[in-house]
Amino acid sequence: MTETFSTASINLQSLSKYFGDLRAVDDVSLEVDPGSLICLLGPSGCGKTTTLRMIAGFETPTSGQIFIGSDEITHIPAHTRPTAMVFQNYALFPHMSVYENIAYGLRARRMKRPEIDRQVHEVLALMELEGQEHKAPPQLSGGQQQRVALARALVIHPKVLLFDEPLSNLDAQLRVRMRSEIRSVQRKLGITSVYVTHDQEEAFSIADQVAIMNMGKLIQLGTPRELYRRPVDRFVAEFVGLSNIVPVELLSTDGSGANVRVFGQTLRSRQPASGAGNGATLVLRPEALRILPASAGGEPGGAPARVLSMTYVGPMARYVVVVDDSVAGAAAGQPLIVDLYNPGPDEFFAEGTAVTLKLPEEVPALLG
Repeated sequence: MTETFSTASINLQSLSKYFGDLRAVDDVSLEVDPGSLICLLGPSGCGKTTTLRMIAGFETPTSGQIFIGSDEITHIPAHTRPTAMVFQNYALFPHMSVYENIAYGLRARRMKRPEIDRQVHEVLALMELEGQEHKAPPQLSGGQQQRVALARALVIHPKVLLFDEPLSNLDAQLRVRMRSEIRSVQRKLGITSVYVTHDQEEAFSIADQVAIMNMGKLIQLGTPRELYRRPVDRFVAEFVGLSNIVPVELLSTDGSGANVRVFGQTLRSRQPASGAGNGATLVLRPEALRILPASAGGEPGGAPARVLSMTYVGPMARYVVVVDDSVAGAAAGQPLIVDLYNPGPDEFFAEGTAVTLKLPEEVPALLG
């Protein structure tokens, strides 16, 4: 598109929404930088879609304020806000052509026909929809319909673009391609965007920052790397990727981290323990662990273990192991997931095999 987009920050201040006694959104405060893309991520019913709908103006907050740039928009009608929404089900008019669907918002603004034609054809080119303008939406593939929905949102030049699980109706391969296209367009135009999804891979691949929500509350905000490596609590650790969460003995802690004892080994965490460290647990990601033959038991960081099961999935072998009771301590009997990528011929172990579980010398996430 030849015209540049004006963009703006988003600021949610103590935003809440009650439906009767249900706290759908509970005192959420959040700032989104101009031109960035933030994902609201969480399980069904966590409040992410209700938050998005309040930004759009489709729901009225019970309390709190919404700002776009320096302008408060908390109580102004949806159609007067500088926002546009891309819906989960596309929300295209089936009786209108692609051209008419995209032009709808411009006509509602009483724009002159030559200008409508120019802007529609610009966004058709941006979304690689040239030649499709005279077709009706049912004649298009799911990916093409999603492009039309995005084109219709972009053509009105919003300051903020909102996505409500836009790829959930597409198959897995098309979702991967479309999320890449959405991210590419968002970066090209520099438009501030809020993207709702329950898919962690989708959120991590597309977002500058991810806001994890649960039970109406904002639990943690950070980059994908920060959330994965330093979750603030057990919910985030378990929701973001696979985790082994094991109890540990806290040996010492300081401003730069903590030393803990687990499975008879001493590990260093780059995260200090909060409080006295009573009940501390350690997050061990499956890919940070290794499995070695039992004969490697004398190697530093090794703990005797036994294979419970193995599943081979393309480039990865996923093991479930249990550490011997002699060193397991409070984690006795706890199954642990170990992911070995591109395993060599000597890294396949049958069920029931005695092995050595190799722990990392340093781990990033300590809870409690």
